[in-house]
This record gives sequence, C-alpha cells and structure tokens, in this order.
Amino acid sequence: MLYRRFMAPQPGQEGLEIHEATDGADGLIRFREVQPDCVLLDFNLPDTDGLTMLAQLAEVVPLQTLCVVVITGVGSERLAVRLLNSGAIDYLVKQQFDRELLNKTVRFAIEKNEWRQYEGRYHGELQGINRKLRDSLAELTRTRQALDERNEQLNAANEAVEARNRQLASTNQDLDNFVYAASHDLRQPVNNLRGLFEELRHSAVFRDPEEAVILRLLDNSLTSLSTTITDLAAVVQEQRQQGELSTELVELPALLQEVLQALAPQIAAFQACVTADFTALTDVKYVRSNLNTILLNLVSNSIKYRHPSRRPEVRIRSYNLNGCSVLEVADNGLGLNLAQHGHELFHLFRRFHPDAGEGTGVGLFLVNRIVQYKGGQIDVESEEGQGTTFRVKLCAAEPEPKLLSEPEQEATA
Repeated sequence: MLYRRFMAPQPGQEGLEIHEATDGADGLIRFREVQPDCVLLDFNLPDTDGLTMLAQLAEVVPLQTLCVVVITGVGSERLAVRLLNSGAIDYLVKQQFDRELLNKTVRFAIEKNEWRQYEGRYHGELQGINRKLRDSLAELTRTRQALDERNEQLNAANEAVEARNRQLASTNQDLDNFVYAASHDLRQPVNNLRGLFEELRHSAVFRDPEEAVILRLLDNSLTSLSTTITDLAAVVQEQRQQGELSTELVELPALLQEVLQALAPQIAAFQACVTADFTALTDVKYVRSNLNTILLNLVSNSIKYRHPSRRPEVRIRSYNLNGCSVLEVADNGLGLNLAQHGHELFHLFRRFHPDAGEGTGVGLFLVNRIVQYKGGQIDVESEEGQGTTFRVKLCAAEPEPKLLSEPEQEATA
C-alpha cells in the first residue's frame, strides 16, 4: 500500500498500472501474463529470494530486456553487486528511500530499459549498413580498376582521370577506416560517412543504373540513421541545458516568421496554408530556443502528417487561460485515434503514421519534455482523418502579455 501511494502519478507524470503478486510462483505467472515494463522485486519472498527470482525471470524474457528494481532490507555492497550482475537494473534499501526516490528509480529504470532495447536494434541496423558498405566498396574497387585500364587508352584525358583516381582512392581508404571505427562508435562514423558519401557522389561517374539504385538506397539509410542520432543528441542536449537557459520576452509573430522561414521548402512543396492569430497574446516570457523548438516541431508535424486528399492547413493562435499562456496549433491532417494511441503519444520513438513521411518519433517526446520541465502541460484533441489540435500551456512562464490597442488590432486584421 505504501509503494502504491509512493508511485501515484504526480502532476505532469504518466500513471503507472500496478499488478501485485504475493510470492515468487505467483510473480512468475503474473510476469508471463502481464509482461510489465518494470518489476519491483522484494529480495525476501515467502518461497524464494531475489537472486533466484531474477534467474527465473531471465528464463522467460531475454536478459537484455529485463527491467527489475530489487528492494532489500540490507544495504550490502556485495549483495548489490550480485543483484546487478544477475540482471537487476537497480536496487533500493528499505527505510532509505522516499516517494521521490522510488518514483525516479522506477521511471528511470523503464526509460533505461527502453533505451537499451533500442540500442540493440540500432546495432543490428548498423551491422546491416556495414554489410552494404562492404559490398559498395568492392564495387568501387572494380570501378577504379576499370578506370585505371581506360586511362592507358585515353591519353588526352590522362590528367583529369588520374586526379579522379587519387580522389577515389582517398575516399575508399576513408571508407575502410569507417568500417573499422563503426564497431566502436555510433555517431561519429555516421557523420564521417555522410561527408565521404557526398564527396563520392559528386566526383565519381556511375553508368550502371543498378549502381545508382544502390547509392540511392544507401543515401536513404544514412539519412534515416543520421536523423535518429541527431534527434537523440538534441533530446540529451536539451535536457542538459534546461537549467542553464534564461527566459526572455519572446515576440510570437517574430518567432513564427523564423519557424516559417526554416520550413519554407516543406510549405512550398505541399502548398501548405499557415495562418496565425496573436491578437489576444503577442508576447510570452519563456526560453526563446525552447519555444522555437516547440513551435517548429508542431508546425512541421502538421505538414508532414497532412491528409493526402486536401491541402494542408495549419492554424496557430495564442491566448491566456486561467493565468497560463496557451499556444495552440491545429491542422486538418491525418489525425489519430487517441483512445488507442493517446497514452503513448509522447513516448520516445513512437510513430503512428510511418508511411506519411520520414521521422524518428523524437519530436513530440522532446516538446513534451521541454513543456513539462517548465511546469506546463500539453492537451491534445484529434480525430482520425480530420486533424489534430495541440494546446501547449506554458503555466510556469509568468507571461507578460502585450495586448494590442484597437487601432493596432484593426491594422493587424
């Protein structure tokens, strides 16, 4: 009962659904039935102990997907090491934790386990890309040999061809280095590979149509991989900088112009119509870069998840509600079933329209993190096939609105 009270959701937190078992045998049955995101395991059970239970749970699911927090009555460092080596993701000592520590430990364990599983899938994708790279390197080597033979016959173009061969040799050497480094690092090799690939694409000539297809597929894979890594880095960076950034009075019309300029290619490509009404609230006291990230992601999603049978329309407005500054972004896009997907809308790596456009499912997660960190919240209304409305409540920003006079309102209209 105490743990249930401790883990009751606080404002801005997701609720946790708790299932209870009275002993180890019952726990194994419940574990198979429920497949919980996290197990809170008492070390001393009526019929077993924590170490034995960990081994039995590991027989049900792979150890790398097991998320268990053990609660012990003894703060023994030796026991803690044994628990962690046996598959526990963390442990707590009875009488030495409170509501906040228990909540943080359980929620952090769930996030860590999700990250660990994603990292495993990511390594598999990276190995597949490495195999494609090796095949591409073999093809490039054969192409280089053909160019060398042709150089002997084309004396008039000898200097240009020799320069191209040197450039191709250098690129191949760098790509060889990347294949070695990719097994030790994630982000840096992808960045290196992107630069090398662009150089190769602009300098080499490929006459076989199948080679162009291979290059296009590789380009798409690299773009997706690079976007994922960049978005994840943005999440971490944003979270680390939250305490360092200062608030300022942000003019919403000027901020929107920056966002529209950044999204100009997408707006033009799909003839999107973006309208805004800031007459009720023109200025908001907030961290400017955070507000830019919020607005950029919401407007970008509205265009990305547009309905295929109609022109995308995005409506933006701001106003005060119960002392909070509210930024509202509504669209006429694909929408979604909130009853089915609403509980995971702001989860990391969740995408509900994967065929609608490229993405990693990080944008809404990042927006929600920023808003919640500042004490705000996001309300969502959506209907499949009709569109979605996001209302971002910036409750902790203490807004200082600058209301327009009647002549100014008429001029704006």
